[in-house]
This record gives sequence, structure tokens and C-alpha cells, in this order.
Amino acid sequence: MDQKFNYAHDTNWRIFRIMAEFVEGFTFLSQFDQTVTFFGSAVFPQDNPYCIAARELANRLATDGYTVITGGGPGIMEAANHGAYEANGESVGINIQIPTEQRTNPWVKKSEAFNYFYTRKVMMAFSAQAYIYFPGGFGTLDELFELLNLEKTKKIEQQIPIILYGSDFWQPLVEWMHRSLAQHHQTLTETDLKLLDLVDTIEDAYQIIKSVGPRTIHPFSVNDQYSHNDLKHTQ
Repeated sequence: MDQKFNYAHDTNWRIFRIMAEFVEGFTFLSQFDQTVTFFGSAVFPQDNPYCIAARELANRLATDGYTVITGGGPGIMEAANHGAYEANGESVGINIQIPTEQRTNPWVKKSEAFNYFYTRKVMMAFSAQAYIYFPGGFGTLDELFELLNLEKTKKIEQQIPIILYGSDFWQPLVEWMHRSLAQHHQTLTETDLKLLDLVDTIEDAYQIIKSVGPRTIHPFSVNDQYSHNDLKHTQ
């Protein structure tokens, strides 16, 4: 007896679904300029000091005309979207469809949902002129190290600021990378670690972001999964 055809899990159809997510994502992002992507934990309550800082920073950036992009969920993402929304700015969510934890927060004005983490990650990194990382878990760390690798290997031709907010969370990791990776095992260089900016104030994060010129990207020049970072940028 013939089995019922499963469009969601058939390998050939999955390829088309992935392709469609890339096309829809690039089309969606093409309407936004001067973007900053916020990363961070989905589990923090809104009165957490890091959420308060994310909201204030996003508000200030949106007031200056920046588009604030987050993963669209709760926690740090919700705080940043809330700040941008309050400033009447562009508050964008790049959401992921998973069974638990993730929901679209109420402060997202425009959003796009993805089934695959890797397509979503490309969209969150695609056009930003700065990346800011608040404390988070595996997802935040995964996104951080992927962006560091892309900048180290020059897959992102223009060095985009990678800002770590909160030394009480990030300093032990940065010190471990200096001590173990760069000095003891020499799997990195001290120059590699200069890709990171560690800050403790909204003002410091804001000044780093403001120091970077606009990044213009043409999404339909994409050739492979990571080549969104290979495109020519103009300032």
C-alpha cells in the first residue's frame, strides 16, 4: 500500500522550502536600511537590568533612524523591540518556529518567520551595520561565534562591530579566550580577539555603533549559504 506523501519531510521538497525561506527573507530585509541586530536570552523578565538596558539602547538607536532587528521572541528580544517601538522606529522580528519558548513579542511591527535556524541566522546577520550581544544561552553563543568566524575569515569583508554588553557575563569568556586559546594553545591570535568590543554602558555601545558608516547590501547577488557576507559593501 502506498504511504501518504509527506511534503514537510521529503528531502526534495525540503530543498525548495529552504530556498523559499532564503528568497522570502532577503526580500523582506531589502526594505530596511541602517540596521542593528540585537541578540540575547529569551528567558529574562522585562525588569531584568539587561532587558532595561536593551530597551533603552534600542530606543536611542531607533530615535536616530536605525532599524532594530531581533529574533522576535521574549526576553532581550522583546526589550529591544519595545524600545524601538516606543521611539516609533522600525521594530523587526526574525522569528523561529519551534515547539517551546519562542513567540512573537507584541512590540514587533514587521516580522518574518523561519522553520530552519540556519536560514534565520543568515537573515539576522545579513545586513546589520552592528551586532550587539546581551547575555544569553546556547543560541546567543552560537550566533556570536559564527559571526566571529565569518569576520576572522573575511567572509564579511567590512569589519562590523561585535559588541558584548555586560562584563560581569562576558569578561570570563573573553579572559578564557585570551588565556587558553590565544596564549596557551595559540589557536587564535590576540588580533583575532580585537574583533570584540566589551562594554558596560549604553553610551559606549551607542558610540561604537554611531562610528560605523552605513552598510549597503544587494540581497539577490547571493551564491551560497554564507555568501551574503561576501557581497560588496559601499559606504
